[in-house]
Parts: sequence; C-alpha cells; structure tokens
Amino acid sequence: MPNRDPDAPRESSRLVGERVPRREDAALVTGNAAYTDDLDAPGQAHLALVRSQRGHADVEDVDASGALEHDDVLAVYTWADIAASDAPGRLPVAGSALDCDPSGQPVLADGRVRYDGQPVAAVVAESRAAASTAARDVAVSYDALDVVVDPGAATDPDAPALFEDATDNVAVRGAVGDEAATEAAFAAADRVVELDLENNRVLPTAMEPRAALARRDDADGRLTVTLACQNPHGQRGNLAHILGLAERDLRVVSPDVGGGFGHKGRTYPGESVAAWATMQLDRPVKWTATRSGNCRAGTHGRDHRTHAEIAVDDDGTIRGIRADTTANAGAYAVDVGPAIAAHYGQLLPNVYDVPAVHCETTVVFTNTAPVHAYRGAGRPEAIYVTERLVDAAARELGVDPVELRRRNLISPDDFPHETATGVTLDSGDYERALDEALGPIDDILDAREREDGRYVGVGVACHVEDAGSGFESGVVRVHPDGSVQVAAGTHSHGQGHATTYAQIVADELGVAYEDVAVHEGDTDQVPQGTGTFGSRSTVVGGNAVAESAREVAEKVRNAAASELEAPVEDVVVDDGEWHVRGAPERSVSLADVASAAYGSGDPDPGLEATTFYELADSTYPFGAHAAVVAVDAETGEVEIERYVAHDDCGVQVNPTLVEGQIHGGVAQGIGQARSEHAVYGENGSLHTAGLQEYGVPTAGDLPDVETRTTETPSPRNELGVKGIGEGGTIAAPPAVVNAVVDALEPFGVSHLDMPVTDETVWRAIHGDED
Repeated sequence: MPNRDPDAPRESSRLVGERVPRREDAALVTGNAAYTDDLDAPGQAHLALVRSQRGHADVEDVDASGALEHDDVLAVYTWADIAASDAPGRLPVAGSALDCDPSGQPVLADGRVRYDGQPVAAVVAESRAAASTAARDVAVSYDALDVVVDPGAATDPDAPALFEDATDNVAVRGAVGDEAATEAAFAAADRVVELDLENNRVLPTAMEPRAALARRDDADGRLTVTLACQNPHGQRGNLAHILGLAERDLRVVSPDVGGGFGHKGRTYPGESVAAWATMQLDRPVKWTATRSGNCRAGTHGRDHRTHAEIAVDDDGTIRGIRADTTANAGAYAVDVGPAIAAHYGQLLPNVYDVPAVHCETTVVFTNTAPVHAYRGAGRPEAIYVTERLVDAAARELGVDPVELRRRNLISPDDFPHETATGVTLDSGDYERALDEALGPIDDILDAREREDGRYVGVGVACHVEDAGSGFESGVVRVHPDGSVQVAAGTHSHGQGHATTYAQIVADELGVAYEDVAVHEGDTDQVPQGTGTFGSRSTVVGGNAVAESAREVAEKVRNAAASELEAPVEDVVVDDGEWHVRGAPERSVSLADVASAAYGSGDPDPGLEATTFYELADSTYPFGAHAAVVAVDAETGEVEIERYVAHDDCGVQVNPTLVEGQIHGGVAQGIGQARSEHAVYGENGSLHTAGLQEYGVPTAGDLPDVETRTTETPSPRNELGVKGIGEGGTIAAPPAVVNAVVDALEPFGVSHLDMPVTDETVWRAIHGDED
C-alpha cells in the first residue's frame, strides 16, 4: 500500500484531509463548555465520601452520630444500607478473564478495606461544603491487617491474602507466543541479552476529576445520571448492574469531559452511590471527586515488573524475545484491567521480524488502588520492553541501535504480516518511519560529543499498536430543511469528533460542513455504542457514520432522480446540488429532496440510516520517535533538546487534530519517563496523593515536539484510517530512556528505570556519594 504525503494537494471539493478548524474549541476556550460539575438540578443534594485511611483493615465500626448532628446532613450511608436495599451494590468484574472468582468491589466497604482511599461511607447534605465537613465527623474504627503493595512480593507465601479464592494473590496468569519455538530460538542464537525492567505506576491526571449528577424523571420515574465518562452505554450497563435496574430504566448523559485516558472508562463507587442515594431520597444527588480522592481511589496505570531477554546473532539478526512479567492488578479486579495486563505481550515483536516470542504474565492483587487501562493500555508496556531490549542488544554487539533496528524491520512488501504472537499487521513502511524521525537529527547522530560539561545522548523508539476493536454505531439523519444530524456511540473528550465526523459526512453527502451537526454522549439519542478509548473512534465510529452517510446519499440520489425525472446513474452531486450529469442547470438542493422525501408517501419515507460497524481485524498504526538529551554530569540535570515524532495513522481526516493527539501523547509519555510515579509506603498509604507530590509535567518541562506524518492507508476499512491517540504515549518513554542511557554510557550506565529524574541520573553517575 503506497504512502501518501498528508500535506500534498487534494481534490478541492473534499474535506477529509483538510485542516478544518476544530468547531469544539470556541466553547472550551471561552469558558462556555458544560462539564458535569457545571450542571445543577433543582433541589439537588451533595454527596461526599468517607475514604479509608488504612491500606488493609477490617472495619470494626462506623459511627455516624457526629455527622448526623449537622443540621444540613440528610443521611449517612454504609454498606449495611446498600445490602438492605435491592441493589447488588458491587462493581462488575470481568470474571471470564480471571483464574479466580473474587467478589466485585463494593461501592462502600463491606467490612474490609483493601486500599488507601477506598470508600467506607457516604454523607449526603444540602451543600457540598456541608457534606465535606460532616464526612470528617464520621468516625471509623479499624482492625489493621498486614499490607502488601509490591507486586513482586504479593505471591510470597507469607504475603497477606486479599481474597480467599485467589491463591498466592494471583488474579490471572497469561501466556502469549510459542514457548518451545522460543526456547529453540534462544538455544540457537549467538548471544542472549537480559534486562530487568520496571514500568512505573502512574496516576491518570485528567483536567476534570470524576463527577456525577443523578436525578429521577418526574414523568416516568426513570433515572438519569449525568457523568464524566468515555463510554455512556457501557456506564449505563454497569450502573444497571450495580443498582439492580433494567437498562431501559436508566439514561446516561456524558456532556463535555475534560480528558479520559482510560481513567473514565469504568464505573466508580462515587457515581454509583450518588445514583443509589437519589433513589433513596427521591431528590437529585451530585458528587464530584476531590483531586486527592481522584489520586487515591481512581484507577491507576502500568505497574509492571519484567525480566526480559532478547536472542541475537552476531550479525544483528533478532532470533527471539521472551519476557516474564508480574503485573499489579491493585486491590480489585476492575473490568478488563487484569486481562489487559495478562495479554500485553501480544505486541512484543513490535515492528521487527522476530520469529519467536514468548511472554508469561502473572497479574496479582495488592493493597493498592485498582489498575485499569491508561492511555495505550498494554501497548506502551510491551513496546517499552522491546525497545529497551533492542538498545541493550546493540550495546552488547557494539553496533549502532539505529542500524540494529534497520536490519530487523518488517519489509513494506511483507504485509499483511503475521507476528510470532498471532497478530496480523495490516500495512506499514517502518523504515521510512525511522528515516522520517531521524532526518532532523542526522548531524547529532554523527557527532554525539560532550559539550560544556554536558553529555549528549540520542534515543530512538519504533512503535506499532492495535486500534479499532469492537463495534460502533453511527446514525445519519437528513432533516426536511436539508440540515444533517449525526449521532455516534463514541464520545469525544478532546479528540474532536464533532469536527472529523462532520468532515466525513459532508464529503459522503456532498453537503456543506456547516450543515452537519454531531451528537454523542446520550444513551437516549444513540441506539447503542462502545465509546472512545484505545485509538478506536475514527477507525470504528468514523466508518460507522460514513457507511450510514453513504446509505443516505443513495436514498438522496434516488429521490433526486425521481424529482429530476432522470436515471439514477446520471445523477451526481456538486457543491450541495444534485443535478443531471452534464446538465448542472437541472438540479435540486438537498432541502428540496428531503422535503419531498418526507412527504412523498413512499413506503420507506425519510432520509436516515443506522449502521453498526465492526472490523474483522484491528488496524495497526505505527511510527518512530527520536529524542536528543543533554545531561549535566555535575547536577544530573536532563534537558530534552530535540524531540521528533513520526506517526502514520493511515488516512488523516484532519492533520491538525492528528498533530494535537501526537503532542498530547508525547507529553504523557515524557511525564512517565521523567517525573510521574505513584508511590506507596509500606503501610499502604499513597505518598503521591495530590499534585504537590505527583510530578505531572508542566509546559516548561516539555520540549518543542517536531511532528512528521505519512499516510499508509489501512486495507481493513473503507476510509483507510488507523488510530492516532496513543502513539506518543507508547513511543516517548523508551525514546527518552534510551537517550538518557546513551548519554550516560561513558559512566558505565546500562539501564535506568523510569522515572529518570535528575536525582536518579545524578545517583547513577555518582553512585552512593552524598
């Protein structure tokens, strides 16, 4: 499949591929966006959660008397109240993916707390301040239990058991690849290079914390829950399960959402208890997480410990990769979190022609917040292992890391390409990606010299990821006045769907971009949907709305042919007018056609179509990133002097939005590489429970990101698109770590675990010096 320069001229009438300005931005930058916490309901009460101050303990008593003395307090709830109702009160567990059968997390502690910050009780009061104040007066008595926070120690026979059913605290064991073939490949290789790696635990720190507003509909008694989430239909199903309701009795609305990153792809106790309290009190209840509550009890990401090996011949040929990983599930099995960790090794071959791969993963319970999907969800963990191994192998062989990569890249002629882990890659030109990333820094590659006491290092990371799983719905409706409404089951929380979907539909229908409105985030307006995560929206949602638009366009063509008294095959569209080919004066507008279609008495009146779209297999976006760092040997200070990101996501609907996604992903990836680390004490207390302690990078910490893109269309969908949202988060950590290790080679440093802070670098250079 040929590459295409995304900045090359296109057909002037086409919007797909153009840098159409984001229509979402005006409301966001002027403060007119409506996030969940901006919304209120008449007569609403406010909920505050009482969170555990212990990492592992039995709850002996919850004394709410002090809180109930406050005049504005309406109720204090504990698990006993939930259990006495008809609601199951537990978060869903993806049990089919587990090797044990633990109970789902209770929305309020059911007699035991298993991590710092777990909700124990809920206070409902007339105001947010009153609820928060009263929550501090709920006295909880604990009987402390032993704590385990390190996943490596969780399987020790002497470690405290979190669940009776989980032997050695193991949630699930997963294996990827052919063990026997990999053993043979390692036995035949000239060399084996080993690394012990830690993929550090990170906190999703979206601009907006979790929030929910629940209320009853006066007319039919249905429950409407407005909440900050990535997947309204999935949240509706989860809430129905937790509350014991039929899905038809629930409506979920997700308005403007300030970032998701996987963190808002699951249901939490906060919105569950708010909805349950609304049913008890028969009045609206609102809950907004505090920042510290979000840090302590929101799902975390990553947290892998891996022993990895790469088998290579002296000529640089990679014969095999194997890895043994212990992954942290946290205190509860949440949705697909353990399954993601168990099968993360599927992408270990990355962009290389590796004939044998085997990865074993043990996912364990610990007394930490549950671990779930975080931007990339398994792909960053896999690519980090491989890209660090390739650099280590290059050092062992005494060859340039770039050259070692080139020798093993999958050829552009070898697609579709089935990897040793059973993944079938759709299309790619991996060598061109590497060339694009390295082009701007060729001069530095040729002369990595010490300058002014600083040591310069260059790091490269190639990456591939899978995008486009699951089904998605898309509805396209032409109104009688010719305006177009699009509804999709995805949810935009920064991605720009209102822009990209309008571009796609405008092209398919031949209408003005301004005449297309896009709606998401309401389970009553969209028939069904999977949501937005995993770089899937344009791949699946974009194709769903495109297919519906094509179906509507065919209906319009037929109706226009009837109006024009012309054969259907002779009717074409140009600048919004449907006319007879070769006779543009014989034309009708979309409004003319729509008005006639809705009033024609046709047995299938109207211009509307609904599509449920699902790919037979994923798409595989790819790229290569390069980082140039300078290290001050006296202070350990690291400066990222250059950062070049090349990404190929197939056909780009809007190059500006693609660049924005790359920038955001790189920022998060650099954050993990350099400063972000969720740290627990031995007693299970989260030490990084706020933004004063947790190192989210600021603008001053980030380099100018130089973006380069190519287009290698995917043959697996009609639009030729792939995903783009996670490439930066996948590639940046290994690129930055590789660069720092390269700079420190004169000091004999061969590996550093993330985050590579200035202090970490200084200690690596100076050893144990004070």
